[in-house]
Amino acid sequence: MANKLELTWIGKDEPMNIEPRLLIERPELSNKEKDPETQNMLIHGDNLLALKALLPQYAGKIKCIYIDPPYNTGEAFDEYDDNVEHSVWLQLMRARLHLLWRLLADDGVIFVQLNDDEMNYCKVLMDEVCGRSNFINLIVVKTKNSSGASGGGEDKRLKKNVEFIICYAKPGFDKFNESYSKVELGEYLESMKNNGKSFKYTTVFNDFGKRTYYTTIKDGAGEDIVIYKHSSYSTKSVAKLAREDGITELEVFYKYSDLICTTENAQTSIRTRVREATDEEDNLYSIEYYPISGRNKGKLTTIYFVGKSKRLVSWFKNVTIMQDGVLYKREKTGSLWDTLNWNNVNREGGVAFSGGKKPEVLLEKILELATRPGDLVLDSFLGSGTTAAVAHKMGRKYISIEMGEHAFSHCKYRMDRIISGEDKGGISKNVNWQGGGGYRFYELAPTLIKQDVFGEEVINEEYDADMLAAAVALHEGFIYAPDSKLFWKQSNGSENSYLFVTTRHLNGNYLDSIKDTMEDDEYLIIACRSFESGLDKAYENIRVKKIPQMLLDRCEFGKADYNLNIVHPPVYEDEEDCDE
Repeated sequence: MANKLELTWIGKDEPMNIEPRLLIERPELSNKEKDPETQNMLIHGDNLLALKALLPQYAGKIKCIYIDPPYNTGEAFDEYDDNVEHSVWLQLMRARLHLLWRLLADDGVIFVQLNDDEMNYCKVLMDEVCGRSNFINLIVVKTKNSSGASGGGEDKRLKKNVEFIICYAKPGFDKFNESYSKVELGEYLESMKNNGKSFKYTTVFNDFGKRTYYTTIKDGAGEDIVIYKHSSYSTKSVAKLAREDGITELEVFYKYSDLICTTENAQTSIRTRVREATDEEDNLYSIEYYPISGRNKGKLTTIYFVGKSKRLVSWFKNVTIMQDGVLYKREKTGSLWDTLNWNNVNREGGVAFSGGKKPEVLLEKILELATRPGDLVLDSFLGSGTTAAVAHKMGRKYISIEMGEHAFSHCKYRMDRIISGEDKGGISKNVNWQGGGGYRFYELAPTLIKQDVFGEEVINEEYDADMLAAAVALHEGFIYAPDSKLFWKQSNGSENSYLFVTTRHLNGNYLDSIKDTMEDDEYLIIACRSFESGLDKAYENIRVKKIPQMLLDRCEFGKADYNLNIVHPPVYEDEEDCDE
């Protein structure tokens, strides 16, 4: 095998044979009254076991995965051993990433949020698991305006106020949806002024003049571009209009927002064609054409060019948005997210979560970029429930996993408040959330095989016949779907292959009766507690196996906790975290 670039650590090559468990719904904890058909899932249990359980049904079906795993700050270890600590973290993260990557759809995206303790290690690990060519972006997120970070060390280190989101996508991923950050215009202008910068949108068209047909040219695709000339047009500055109208410059932006512009020396083929087809006088021209790409693709579009060099007129209204009477400056989302509001994050959802709680606006940005309504979202480190909360409010379907009491005290509690309409915080106002929807609550089944008092491996007595059949099907790669006519068609595999699980002793007569109802091209596996000698070779298209012996070497039974056992990120204290 050719050498490859990879990260190595103690125990990397040791196999992790994870037991595939059943997911068992607990109807008394589900919330389906307002949506009886809901497929949203809240799973209580170790996320490595839960991901393994999801694989048969959801492999290749998750559109967006976001995880906020423990950051490995070192605080969870009484005796800090850097080498061992990193090995533990990497080993357990690698196993999870392998399963998450298999669950991701062919055009899906995965986001992993970390701080600088393990971010670089995780990037190299994801290069190995996901493929370096599938790396999309490293996003830098400004957290709170921190007055300090727990853990000390401020005497020699800069205070931490950023985190990182590593983003990979499957090869079928095309591009992110359009997304914008926004800042209230007055605040934006004040920030520009304080930083010694000038705002370029300072020209107002108070008269476009008389518009007359000038000529028609062709674009690169041979389609018409109709050019018009404007005579006697006029403009004024924002400052001049403020003086004339006796209002502030900010009020001018509100009053004349549709007429305010700047000009740009845009290097486009359209502008070049217009310059070549028009005069060199200081005139205003407009064109009408149908763009073949971009946001106005296929729509009749008007563009203005002005001056001797025919500079492109760019409109203020294209970089702003009016919401609830407030004008915001907006910019297309890039890889620096420094405008998200973290104030009052600890109050969101009605649950307090000191270990790295994320604001709903952060997940809103991620889901806005990578999903559309109805898409399936997964978070296997749900924590306080933020991802499920935002997915629910935004009309996405979701699968969420959390272990321990947080699944009840935080996640379930938060989702119930959202469904009832009681939760008015987070992004509720942004999306006009009024309540509704539902989810199903699941627990992981106990281990299938355990030792009895004599040390013998036996089927767990908590499994009834149906659970046993479904569990063995999961191990064998079959789908449990009992046929209404033929009892032995209990689980389906590939075409014309079936699995039948029974707790009875299998004898020849019983096997012959099954064979008599089979077609020649059908194949059957029978899993039973015991069988008469020679039955495993009786028919070429029937294979007989004994349980639990057939399963003992498949995986690690009896292990219920693959917890990373590492604390969440440091808590950033925010002097501005107050009621607004």
